[in-house]
Amino acid sequence: MLTPPPTDTVIVGCGNLLRGDDAAGPILVRVLAERDLPPGVRLIDGGTAGMDVAFAMRGARRVIVVDASNIGVEAGTIHRVPGEELTDLTPPEGNLHRFRWDQALGFAQWLLKDEYPQDVTVWLVEGESFEPGDVLSDAVQASVERIADEIAADVLADHGGDLGER
Repeated sequence: MLTPPPTDTVIVGCGNLLRGDDAAGPILVRVLAERDLPPGVRLIDGGTAGMDVAFAMRGARRVIVVDASNIGVEAGTIHRVPGEELTDLTPPEGNLHRFRWDQALGFAQWLLKDEYPQDVTVWLVEGESFEPGDVLSDAVQASVERIADEIAADVLADHGGDLGER
């Protein structure tokens, strides 16, 4: 089995690039890829592959998940959910290739057991349109940039401000 090399921090962007604001997570990963991040930070475009997301967490100390939400609040609203609030997550039933971020975390807890990350944070940004072929709305794009700024600053501080040699 091929496994990625160990890493300290994994940042996963979940969502579908072809469905408007559902692309918030993968777009965020692309934004962060253009920034100077410390060594030991792995960016993953998790797309809609929840099972792959679970495997990518193995051995990481910290995981940050970013996804779009659709709960009916104003588009661009940001929700930051700390790991302590992510309890009683259950793995998905049925099709294991199409599940949400919370089901991916539940699956990862079940699968990884002691290798499940100690520090998990989920960022959600409320979308406006999830129709096939739509582009990211202005409100969600602005929120993605804001979340990227906050994550980059937080990860840099967590790694002692060390960008390593580039």
